[in-house]
Amino acid sequence: MRYRSVFDIIGPVMIGPSSSHTAGAVRIGQLARALFGRTPSRAVLHFYGSFAKTYRGHATDVAAVAGLLGLPMDDPRIPDAIELARAQDIVVEFVAEEAIPAHPNTLTIELTDARGSFRATGVSLGGGLVQITEVDGFSLKLSGDWPALLIFHRDAYGTIAAITQQLARAQVNINHMEVSRSDRGKTALMVIETDEKVEPEVVGQMEAQPNVYKIVTLNP
Repeated sequence: MRYRSVFDIIGPVMIGPSSSHTAGAVRIGQLARALFGRTPSRAVLHFYGSFAKTYRGHATDVAAVAGLLGLPMDDPRIPDAIELARAQDIVVEFVAEEAIPAHPNTLTIELTDARGSFRATGVSLGGGLVQITEVDGFSLKLSGDWPALLIFHRDAYGTIAAITQQLARAQVNINHMEVSRSDRGKTALMVIETDEKVEPEVVGQMEAQPNVYKIVTLNP
């Protein structure tokens, strides 16, 4: 885990009570919403481990919904997040899971609307730091602290090289990259974190590649 400031160590300015159970949940919600790219009509939040046992008492449920609404960690409206979601006609459901997760502070968020569905799993690492560990069945390690591209593509020869060459021509530096695939020759997910935002026209050029299905951009 990379620390960029002293606030990554001592924790964020936030609405309490816990940086792990509250601020981290806000951040996971924010990232899930950003990756979904729009306002959902329904959100199902699955809590695992410590989250499953304490999500009501630590307001993890309220915090995660606040993140889905795009509220910052220190927004005074966070305690009213569930009511705010209802006012936007967002149906919210909470599920306490019994399965034992790899990390004790694990939250899976399922978002749906008329256009489709999306599923993301995140873990809260403490101090407001989080990591997205799964998106639509693909494993990854995404902090959300850097601009990122999530490129869904066919697992085919030359696809990764074509994408990285386009970034090189645009003079975009890659600071982290990983690839996960469902099966050989089928759908794969390429995750690229960069030092700077990738301009829309460059993203459009990548989407025009024959093996690319879709690209989700994340710009914190």
